[in-house]
Amino acid sequence: MVSFHLAKDSNLSVDRRSETINYFTSADNTTMAILTQFIAAEDEEIEAVGESLNPVDEWSGLQFRDVDTAKIATLHGLLTGDLFDDAIAHYEPVYVSDAEGALVLRFADELTERLAALDEGVLDDVAAELAATEEFEHTGWEPEAIAAMLADLADLARLAESQGQALLVWLHPLKT
Repeated sequence: MVSFHLAKDSNLSVDRRSETINYFTSADNTTMAILTQFIAAEDEEIEAVGESLNPVDEWSGLQFRDVDTAKIATLHGLLTGDLFDDAIAHYEPVYVSDAEGALVLRFADELTERLAALDEGVLDDVAAELAATEEFEHTGWEPEAIAAMLADLADLARLAESQGQALLVWLHPLKT
């Protein structure tokens, strides 16, 4: 069980109505858009990443919209062979910012290793498989965009491994 310490006026809530975890819902229970940043950083920097207004300005990283825990767990399952329920269990928040409403997740070491080992020859195949999943298909991700994201994530995973760092995910709600 994960406990969250939230600011009084925070719009952040945890929604566990389905098998996936949606951390960002508005007051009327509609899903909010999410700004997602993948960051290579030291484990000791998790709190600093969580409190940052824009971590990619301070650490090596990538920025996308609406890459949520379900998409991350789907990628994890595809690359590791884990079932979705087992994969999603790896992605509970390791930090929740009271001030900014941001969450920080830590990539499982196995996923970082698998991403770092991805070569260009399999990127299109992995992207096509991800594009066919409910999590990516529902939001209209094209295989080419997924392949580009995977190539960038693989490069970031290699950087993180070479520097003894972890891959972190900074998630922040966007008002749309």
